[in-house]
Amino acid sequence: MKLEGSTAFVTGANRGLGRRFAEQLVTRGATVYGGVRNVASLDVPGVIPVRIDVTDPASVAAASDAAQDVSLLINNAGSYTGASVSDGSLEDIRLEMETHYFGTLAVTRAFAPHLAANGGGAILNVLSVLSWLTFPGYSGYAAAKAAQWSLTNALRLELAAQGTQVAGLHVGYLDTDMVASVDAPKSDPAVIAALALDALEQGAVEILADQDAQRTQADLAGGVTKLFPVDA
Repeated sequence: MKLEGSTAFVTGANRGLGRRFAEQLVTRGATVYGGVRNVASLDVPGVIPVRIDVTDPASVAAASDAAQDVSLLINNAGSYTGASVSDGSLEDIRLEMETHYFGTLAVTRAFAPHLAANGGGAILNVLSVLSWLTFPGYSGYAAAKAAQWSLTNALRLELAAQGTQVAGLHVGYLDTDMVASVDAPKSDPAVIAALALDALEQGAVEILADQDAQRTQADLAGGVTKLFPVDA
C-alpha cells in the first residue's frame, strides 16, 4: 500500500492514536478524511472533517457517500466503559461490541466497494493486546477486541479477491486518555502510528507494535494456562 497520493479515511481522528494517524498521513502526502462524531472537535491541519458515528448505520452510509475516493480505511474509533462481563452493565458491554465489532464491520462494508473501485487499497484495524488477553476491569473491552480480531482475519480472507490488504495493529498501553490512570510504561501514539504506517506500506497484515504485543502473541502457543496462570 503506497501512502503518498492515497486517500485515507480515519475514524476517531480527533484525538489519541487516530489524530496521530491523520497528522502523519497528511505529512506523507495522502488526502485525509477525519471521521469524528463532532466535526468541530477536529482541528488537524489539512484533514477534511466528516461526521461519522460508527454505531449509527445512517451516519456510516452518509460518510461513505461523502468519501468515495478512499483507498485506505483506518478503523480506529473506540470506546472503553470498564464494564465487567460477569457483573457489568449489559448496556455498556453492548456499547463495546457495537463500537469495536459491529462498528468496524459496518464501516468496512460501507467502504469496501470504494476500495475495490479505487484499486483495492488497504484497511487497518486498530486492535490491542487485549484481543488475546484480558484483565479485571477490561473484560468487556477485551471481549469486543477479540471479536474485532476475528473479524479482521475474516475480512482479510473475504476481501482478498478485490485486492484489499487487511491488517490488524496490536498494541499495549498507549499514552492516551483511556489509560491515563494506569501507572505503567506507555507507548507514544505518534511512534505507534509511524510504525504502523511503515508496516502497512511494506505489506504487513499483522503489526505487533510493542514488546507487550510481541510477548503476548508468543505466549498464545503456551495455551490458556500460559496466558492466564491460576493457582491450583
